[in-house]
Amino acid sequence: METAETKLENLRQLTTKYCNTLTPLHDKTGNYIAQIKMLNYYELGCTITEIIKICIVALEQDAHQPSTTIKYSPINVPLILEMVLEMFPLDEFELITEINEVLVE
Repeated sequence: METAETKLENLRQLTTKYCNTLTPLHDKTGNYIAQIKMLNYYELGCTITEIIKICIVALEQDAHQPSTTIKYSPINVPLILEMVLEMFPLDEFELITEINEVLVE
């Protein structure tokens, strides 16, 4: 039968293995850094360009119509963003944050 200390150690090992997205800053702010891995500057540029394009489409009044700025983009941006928000596991992220804070202390 596992003791509470053994369970806590197993949880620490899991946290070490899976909680790698945020890297703590080694200062007194308590902030973290998240890095985005890119192949090269071209990929970074393409990613930024695509983010800007989706923002342009979202900001246009007739988002359901083809964009005048970006050709061939009849995208229902609000619907897509609503779906992404529904799928985003914010509660799970909050749980992971609390577990990580307990184990780091």
